[in-house]
Amino acid sequence: MTLKPQIRNIIIEIICMLFVLLFVYAAVSKILDFENFQVQLGQSPLLSAYARWVSYMVPIIEITIAILLCIPRLRLFGLFAAFSLMVMFTSYIFIILHFSSFVPCSCGGVLAKMSWNAHLAFNILFVFLAAGAIVLRRGSNDITSHGLKFRSVIMKIGFLAVASIVAVVALFISSEKIMHEDNPFIRRFPSHPAEYVHEIDLKYNSYYFAGSDLSKFYLGNFTTPATVRSIDQSNYKQQYHNITLDAENIYFKKVTVMVRDSSFYLFDGSVPVYLTGSIKNWKINDEFNGIPFFTRAVAVDDNSLVFRSNNAKNAANVIGVFNKKAVTKTIYCRDLLQKQVDGIFDTDGILLYSSELRKIIYLYYYRNEFIVADQKGGLSYRGHTIDTIKHAKIKVASLNDDTERAMSAPSFIVNANAAVYKNLLFVNSKIKGSYESNKLWERACIIDVYELKTNKYLLSFPIYNIGNMKLNSFAVTENNLYALIGSRLAVYRFNQIIKKEMLSR
Repeated sequence: MTLKPQIRNIIIEIICMLFVLLFVYAAVSKILDFENFQVQLGQSPLLSAYARWVSYMVPIIEITIAILLCIPRLRLFGLFAAFSLMVMFTSYIFIILHFSSFVPCSCGGVLAKMSWNAHLAFNILFVFLAAGAIVLRRGSNDITSHGLKFRSVIMKIGFLAVASIVAVVALFISSEKIMHEDNPFIRRFPSHPAEYVHEIDLKYNSYYFAGSDLSKFYLGNFTTPATVRSIDQSNYKQQYHNITLDAENIYFKKVTVMVRDSSFYLFDGSVPVYLTGSIKNWKINDEFNGIPFFTRAVAVDDNSLVFRSNNAKNAANVIGVFNKKAVTKTIYCRDLLQKQVDGIFDTDGILLYSSELRKIIYLYYYRNEFIVADQKGGLSYRGHTIDTIKHAKIKVASLNDDTERAMSAPSFIVNANAAVYKNLLFVNSKIKGSYESNKLWERACIIDVYELKTNKYLLSFPIYNIGNMKLNSFAVTENNLYALIGSRLAVYRFNQIIKKEMLSR
């Protein structure tokens, strides 16, 4: 059935006005809440790397198309542009729903009230409206060759649709590569990757995380160093365990207890002493003889540990490995830590060990770098956190005829705390990224997650303050993150977006 020209023109006019209304409303909504719109783009799994210029271009394009649709002689060009833009929007939502690692928040305005599936249906409707208006508009110019004209229009529409989809897919692939490998300091905050589920009042703020096994996690206490507090991961039942220790001839200064699987390790690097035992009876049954002085230590297994000491040139920090059964018990890995200022403060950091990967991890406090090494201290690679602080921003002064050193200005901490579980490195960053809210940073501490096997940034999530108390330290198990916040212990449960990344690559 052939439509009369008057009816056809009315239909085209209605469709054009609908697009004008849509684009003007959408553009004005974005401009009025531009900061939020830019933040949402920054959290997009497709456009994160291009959020800045996309946030400016999209409102400009929408307003431009609306103007073209209001000018009769440019209306056809405006319809093609509207069709292309709606195909891009539709492709964007389809990829978000089916191929993205997470689904971000929606756009502003009335569309924010829609679910993503409703938003997809809404966009598809407008794609067909634009295509229909183009066919009606072109078909009205040549009645005698209507069949040929129709095929030509359909081919142009099809080509434009494919080109628009390819453009969005290219943006997605490019943005993903940039975000994971060359991140321009844009964090991704998926919806609830770790949900708050429980809180325990520990009464005191002197606890630290000692470790975990399959069913429990353990807390040490600096004020009662021979007592370990265990908490069941399923029902939060608690027990206290006293380590049997004959320490008459040991002059402890700062005792640390570490639990891994069925063993515990009690050590003090200032003595130095390193003792081991079983959590079945909490009795010391072995001592590592000949161990050097150390400032940090992490158990590797019942025969070896990795440590940090001041045994390098000018008392600088150095990583070492001690194996009580080896012919050469102590091996120093002098090339792992790299000096920038003094070799002491600038190389200060957090020492970790992943038993699943059999890797040593060392995260610097004052720069955006971490080191991954094998059990013998051989360098695997140097990774970087997503912030931009490559050089430690510290000032060091020499005291007492250069026999002592101290910070001469407030330090600029980049990475405050960290934990490792299997192939994932969790970092408590102190640096605010692009498109991030000041309110969020006032209310929470941010945890960034990295994949160690592929050396990629994955995502971020907040750990919220309890009252005016912020995160002190945290530990990670397969299902949970445990956060010490003042004298409180907060439990966060991981959702599938994090759990599926554990040794999934």
